Amino acid sequence: MADGIKYEYKTVQTVRGTDGLMISKMQKDGWEFVEQSQGTLRSTLTFRRPKKPIPWPLIGAGAAALVTLAIIIGTATAFNDGDEKKDEAAKPAATASEKPSAKPTPIPTAAESSAVEMITPENNSEFAALLETADICDDANADFATKHEGQTVAFNGSIADMTPHGDYDTRYDFLLGPGDKGPNTAVGPAFKYENVNVAELGLTGEDVPATIGVGDKFRFVAEVGDFNAVQCLLHLHPLSTQTR
Repeated sequence: MADGIKYEYKTVQTVRGTDGLMISKMQKDGWEFVEQSQGTLRSTLTFRRPKKPIPWPLIGAGAAALVTLAIIIGTATAFNDGDEKKDEAAKPAATASEKPSAKPTPIPTAAESSAVEMITPENNSEFAALLETADICDDANADFATKHEGQTVAFNGSIADMTPHGDYDTRYDFLLGPGDKGPNTAVGPAFKYENVNVAELGLTGEDVPATIGVGDKFRFVAEVGDFNAVQCLLHLHPLSTQTR
């Protein structure tokens, strides 16, 4: 580059209406806003910041350390090689029962899901407050995911967005919001189901629809995943999805 500065770049996708919050957050972390590509429901933001040069003395010290480590490992290997061959000959052959199972983990039925102690806005004030949070990037999202990862939550919500996952025709990424407003949801976390097909949603209820789409309302029961602080998405894993 003409000014001699080398940059690293980061591209971030945001839900419509949260661009300003994301730009402010990234700028606080030292990133410079470059450009924005606006989609129907999502925006793609591009940022950059100067790369930090690695001091040459540290590079030299690191290389010396690697050479020393390689010598130590090579010496240890030479001493242990003979013993390992002897031990290998004395090991019993593995039996068929020792092979790992390739069976997929089954998705719980509605009855099984109801038997799990679930977190709901009715029995957990922390979750109730989270569903009313106005900022999808609020620290409360990360705190909740860290504290309750692997636990089960249940809430009334709707599908805010539904797009094919990658090049798949039958696997999707779902954006869920609390309440009944679908793509117009303005409060609560941006919940995301990533790379799932309709069967994995575990649809239940009296009138299970033949197809589903943006705006449809359900009772979601899901396992808490992690929180992506860059995209401000709280990941969930579907357990059951009940019509309402």
